[in-house]
Amino acid sequence: MQLRYNYRVYPTPNQRIELAKAFGCARVVFNDGLRARQTAHENGQPYPSDGELSKQIITLAKTTPERSWLGEVSAVVLQQALADLNVAYRNFFASTTGKRKGRKIAAPRFRSRKDNRRTIRFTRNSRFKVLGNGRLRLPKIGDLDVRWSRQMLAEPSSVTIVKDAAGRYFASFVVTTKQDETLPGAGSEVGIDLGLTHFAVLSDGTKVAAPRFLRQAARRLARLQKSLSRKVKGSNNRKKAIVKVARAHARVADTRRDWQHKLSTAIIRDNQAVYVEDLCVAGLGRTRLAKSVHDAGWAGFTGMLEYKAARYGRGFARIDRWLPTSQTCSECGRIDGPKPLSVRTWTCPCGAVHDRDINAAKNVLAAGQAESLNDRGAQVRPASVLAPRRETVTRPHAARSTRSVEGISVL
Repeated sequence: MQLRYNYRVYPTPNQRIELAKAFGCARVVFNDGLRARQTAHENGQPYPSDGELSKQIITLAKTTPERSWLGEVSAVVLQQALADLNVAYRNFFASTTGKRKGRKIAAPRFRSRKDNRRTIRFTRNSRFKVLGNGRLRLPKIGDLDVRWSRQMLAEPSSVTIVKDAAGRYFASFVVTTKQDETLPGAGSEVGIDLGLTHFAVLSDGTKVAAPRFLRQAARRLARLQKSLSRKVKGSNNRKKAIVKVARAHARVADTRRDWQHKLSTAIIRDNQAVYVEDLCVAGLGRTRLAKSVHDAGWAGFTGMLEYKAARYGRGFARIDRWLPTSQTCSECGRIDGPKPLSVRTWTCPCGAVHDRDINAAKNVLAAGQAESLNDRGAQVRPASVLAPRRETVTRPHAARSTRSVEGISVL
């Protein structure tokens, strides 16, 4: 199983200059490789292989005056930039041919120097090393000061240095563990109904209120956004205002992620199996409730439940999104028909009085157990497999348009 550990790093001014060089060289190599393949496609020629592309874009380019400065950074960074291009093309072709399920992925696009998020990756071939004093040694960059918030379970196979829109630097380690951290068995299973008024309603009757982090920070964000709109384009004050807006959004995202991690961990530890509804978050994000849906962060929360269940030996399943959980009586199974959202309680003809959300959570639990167990009560659904977080440079959602201000995503 692969796990990812993120730590905050604090480079010195000289190290920031070297990191900026590495970010720029990786961007240039990625764009050169993309341009070479696009040119070959336009001329009716076959795509150059990975080896040919590496020789042309990196090895031979270093000998020319126009690209001689590529030798100032680690060669592994340049090779990984081409690897990211290859992954982006593979994902695009798999999505086009239908081998890759889910939303369609657009073709790779050129990277811009104005992108606020930048990444470079070092593998074991680069011989990066975590020193005994806690610093991270990177080739041609130096020893970075790292804030170790927790201990890694094994030696990392790669490290990605990330600079986000707020100007913060992070070191993201990929660790492969041989043995999962299986928790002691729990005797209960739970179904979860996700909503907006209550973020999560469990089948045991527990209701978790929606924190609405974005709504709470709306006034501060509006003030910073208004200040940004008054700045002259291209000025230094506008660049400072952009960073302030990015930090405000990053604070909201970090707070939401921390809260969801704590809630998902508590649910996984207390239950042997967890069942959730397969919601179409992308579709709900195009309705009048879009801001509240994105503020809730259902997709991120269910993703946490899924990989933590795989890590700790718990069961996890998604039920069909078209199952009428809010219309079905959890006592007798009668489908009572659709109901407006204003109806929070209803009475079944069998005499059972239901809370709308709790009844839906019970139906989610029943549907999940019915799909996961056979007539002898044995587990038939394959175990969930941890899907590691993809590198952002592959741009899996490039086809989706987002509102942005100077490259900073609003939601």
